[in-house]
Amino acid sequence: MPIIKSAIKRARQDKKRYAKNLRAKRALREAVKAFEEKPTFEALKNAQSKVDIAVKKRVLEKNNAARKMRRFARIAKAAGVKIPAKPAPVKASAKPAAKKSAAKAPAKQTAPVKKSTTTKKPVAKKPTAKKTPTKKS
Repeated sequence: MPIIKSAIKRARQDKKRYAKNLRAKRALREAVKAFEEKPTFEALKNAQSKVDIAVKKRVLEKNNAARKMRRFARIAKAAGVKIPAKPAPVKASAKPAAKKSAAKAPAKQTAPVKKSTTTKKPVAKKPTAKKTPTKKS
């Protein structure tokens, strides 16, 4: 057991990080196994998502993730997984669409523009070269 205060804190942080990394690794492993057992589009999408999350949390290196993704693609192609051209539509929002009426449409109000409290220095102008007068003949 560490005695120094900073070492105690480091040990506490390491436990938390280890637990967080372990959860991400387990989720990744489960998704990959599910995809390998039965390659479907949903399983592929889930496995790729878990890999992306693991990279974001720095559990996996990005090159390792790229290698896994290539492997997933190879397995999916060999199994004949059909990837839809357009992904499934996202759930529509719960709010019903408001009816627009040209006669009852209120004028749009804009918020007043706030002036910043800081003042800008005026830009110094560059001196212009003086032209020498030329005689016209």
